[in-house]
Amino acid sequence: MSLRFIFTSLLFLLACFAGAASAESFEKALMPGEVIQGHAKYELECNKCHKRFDKSAQLHLCNDCHKEIAADINRKSGMHGRLENPNCSDCHTEHKGRNAKIASVDKAKFDHGRTDFPLKGAHRDARVKCASCHLAKAKYRDAPKLCNDCHKKDDQEKGHKGKLGTKCESCHDDKSWKEAKFDHEKTKFSLLGGKHAEVKCKECHADKGFQQTPLTCNGCHKKDDQEKGHKGRYGSKCESCHNDKGWKELIFNHDLDTRYALKGKHRQTKCNACHLPEKGALYQQQKLPTKCVACHKKDDQEKGHHGGLGEKCDTCHNENGWKKSSFDHDNTHFVLRDKHRDAKCESCHKGGVSGPNAKLKVDKECVACHRKEDDDKGHKGRYGTKCETCHTAKDWKSSTFKHDRETKYALKGKHAETKCDACHTPEKGPIYKTKLASQCVSCHRKDDKHKEQLGTKCENCHNEKRWQDAPYDHNKSRFPLTGSHAKSECKKCHLTPAFHDAPTACNACHEKDDKHKRRFGTKCETCHYTGTWKSWDFDHGTTRFALDGGHAKVACDDCHKESASSQVKLGRACVICHLKDDVHDGGFSGQCERCHVTSSWRKVRR
Repeated sequence: MSLRFIFTSLLFLLACFAGAASAESFEKALMPGEVIQGHAKYELECNKCHKRFDKSAQLHLCNDCHKEIAADINRKSGMHGRLENPNCSDCHTEHKGRNAKIASVDKAKFDHGRTDFPLKGAHRDARVKCASCHLAKAKYRDAPKLCNDCHKKDDQEKGHKGKLGTKCESCHDDKSWKEAKFDHEKTKFSLLGGKHAEVKCKECHADKGFQQTPLTCNGCHKKDDQEKGHKGRYGSKCESCHNDKGWKELIFNHDLDTRYALKGKHRQTKCNACHLPEKGALYQQQKLPTKCVACHKKDDQEKGHHGGLGEKCDTCHNENGWKKSSFDHDNTHFVLRDKHRDAKCESCHKGGVSGPNAKLKVDKECVACHRKEDDDKGHKGRYGTKCETCHTAKDWKSSTFKHDRETKYALKGKHAETKCDACHTPEKGPIYKTKLASQCVSCHRKDDKHKEQLGTKCENCHNEKRWQDAPYDHNKSRFPLTGSHAKSECKKCHLTPAFHDAPTACNACHEKDDKHKRRFGTKCETCHYTGTWKSWDFDHGTTRFALDGGHAKVACDDCHKESASSQVKLGRACVICHLKDDVHDGGFSGQCERCHVTSSWRKVRR
């Protein structure tokens, strides 16, 4: 029997008979030894670290006090957070005396990679002592983690004297403090692609502060601009025209970098001709006027139109030559097509297109020039003024209007042969404004032989090919025509022009053909079909009384002897028809089917 079992049993007995207070005293008496100095104040409070009969609870009790370690375990960080099974008692054993070291670390075997600060580069060197970072009487977890925490003195005495901040790792690594692998491309000033990559650091960075170095071209090349360049006349934004590949090379593209592309003779013009030095830096002259008259107003007044055509010179002229006109009438609101291209400008623009009497604003309606043609040879104004609805500039006499394409009413059949005036009467106004009804009766009301008894949707039966023809599809109605019905004439069923009043019940037309004298009701279709009246295909198996055996040969009248209204209530008991055949005089309650079968009354089930 183990000592642990005995100890547990005694505690249980004492707890039961002596009470809680006596049990605690007994626990203290059986304590295996003193706790460490750090836990001394809790020595008499066993429940701080132990829970009766639950050893697994000890881990949570430890974490309740050691919150920093508990946080590492929860975050999976630090040495404790990287343990596979973080059980405190595996490494830290208590009750070994006040001076016991229960958190000792074997420095020679300790794996620093399990911490948040793996040792790399020079930090792994054996010459670096643990005490260099882990100070005496300080927790291992409180060791500094930033470069500047340990190397601040190196920065002050041999480095940047704190001018570059504390992020040493931006330029240095843990292999060697003296080496610097700074990536200049991560700054605001790239060195790639030009001559700046060949320049030594100290030529731009006069001090070790680096942060005060100018970023503008003029900050370093102001002297070059004054002595060999523009003498400051174009401002300080050198990069607007130059790059770092070569100072003499000019990269400015007026076509791409501005809103005013240089074309024709403008390319041969010097910058100073438009960008006057007295107006300030070249790149600051953003509001330089782009209108032709800004530079060519004198040319217009002395050699041109004397200002009579306004300031939009580019409408007719271009940069290739001032004297030549390149006006394209198609760019206006009135494109010249076909015969209009052959017409002279003065035909429409009375007074010409230049000079003080020029008339540029011309009425665009066809009748403005062709009213006489319409009055003398055309419609005499009867169809309004929108001649372009039917005519084009190719030929005045021909008409291109397509009723099917340009209206919502396509002309089919005989409608295509009808003249416009037949529907679009003159008294209804201009033809393009006339809103005609599209219903058949609007023109064919007199032709309606049904006297509107069938409504106004004539197109249900008639079409545009011939009014007398009626290709109506009866199968789309509530009474599809099948069998012999398909050959019947309409008037045999439709006795009046009002087709919708034709009856749909069979006996309405076949009363004389009913040999049953209505004894079987009026639903003839139950047994007969439209192929032929004499045949019938009623399936008695679909009822509650299927006919088999001797019943299949029995005539309908033998059973169905009553009136039509009672046929469905005909009883199914055998004795209803075979009462005379019952030799048992009702001795078996009339349940004949229990012994007899339908094939023969005399056969008996065995």
